[in-house]
Amino acid sequence: MADPVQSPLRTLLIVAGAVLVFAGVAWPLLSRYLGRLPGDIVVRREGWTFAFPIVTCLVLSAVLTLLLWLFRR
Repeated sequence: MADPVQSPLRTLLIVAGAVLVFAGVAWPLLSRYLGRLPGDIVVRREGWTFAFPIVTCLVLSAVLTLLLWLFRR
């Protein structure tokens, strides 16, 4: 039986919770910059708007990949 203090699931849940709390606190600042990067696609027509933040998705993916790579080392 695994030691409950060293459980990987427990660590994962703690880290995920900390990330969510950080994102919630930082959201007002992040919302100013994310989703409005050059290269994001926004189509505005009469009656509807389509937004696809492709560059924002790529930046977030790169940052998360780097963070996960650093934490696994």
